[in-house]
Amino acid sequence: MKIITDSRCTAYSSPGHPEKPSRVSRTVEQLKSQSELKFTWAEPLPVGEKIIERAHTKEHIAQVKAPAGGFDGDTPAHPDIFEHARRSVGGALQALNLARLGETAFSLMRPPGHHATRDHAMGFCYLSSIAIAALEALATGTKKIAVFDFDVHHGNGTEAILRDRPQTVFFSIHQHPCYPGTGTSNVGDNCFNYPVAPGTPREQYRKVLARALEELKKANPTLVAVSAGFDAYARDPIAQETLEAEDFYWLGQSIRGLSVPAFSILEGGYSRELPELILAYLKGIEGL
Repeated sequence: MKIITDSRCTAYSSPGHPEKPSRVSRTVEQLKSQSELKFTWAEPLPVGEKIIERAHTKEHIAQVKAPAGGFDGDTPAHPDIFEHARRSVGGALQALNLARLGETAFSLMRPPGHHATRDHAMGFCYLSSIAIAALEALATGTKKIAVFDFDVHHGNGTEAILRDRPQTVFFSIHQHPCYPGTGTSNVGDNCFNYPVAPGTPREQYRKVLARALEELKKANPTLVAVSAGFDAYARDPIAQETLEAEDFYWLGQSIRGLSVPAFSILEGGYSRELPELILAYLKGIEGL
């Protein structure tokens, strides 16, 4: 398995903000110190703006490059945030390329991306890495791509960008009510939402995830892109769900069990246990 990361993604922060550099740095330490899985390491690909423009307006790109101020209370205008976000996109594109070569890949980058819409940064997200990768896949020969988003928050940006796009299908399993308040029902002809109440028992939550995976199988994608958020964990500080490390292991096994080329990118997950949760997921993907 290849892990895609770049130490520059830990170079920005905001005091008290849950989207911290340690999310990546501590996970890198965990993955390098363990001996159960063999990892090789890769860097994000360079990304031209034409690729980003498939998902975002030129006006949005210009705003992220030179913000007039914070985008919202959760989404600060960090110095060089466009370049940080572009490297996250590059991580997703590298993971896409590796999946096409038959390798398993996980992009361990920040900032996350699944809340960024075509023309709006929000929810810690500036550019929609997963949507950009999905559209790049289609533009370069993939017949049909499914995006599976198990972050505890609805992937509203991915949905907005991919809605009614031919040969794409989107599945989001998320807590509701919860930020950003969307995802209560299916939209368009290709975006399927599975809202889960706060505090839903693990077994019931897993049944919802399994149901979404069954529907994904029926869509017959030739490639699967996973928005891997670990904030449905029982002790995550910004949500109220119940999953444990074993459930993320099961999710990894389930992605492997699709028997379709797949890649994953980091979205949310803000607990101190994030490195262990990611490792559990990767063990599932590798079939350990």
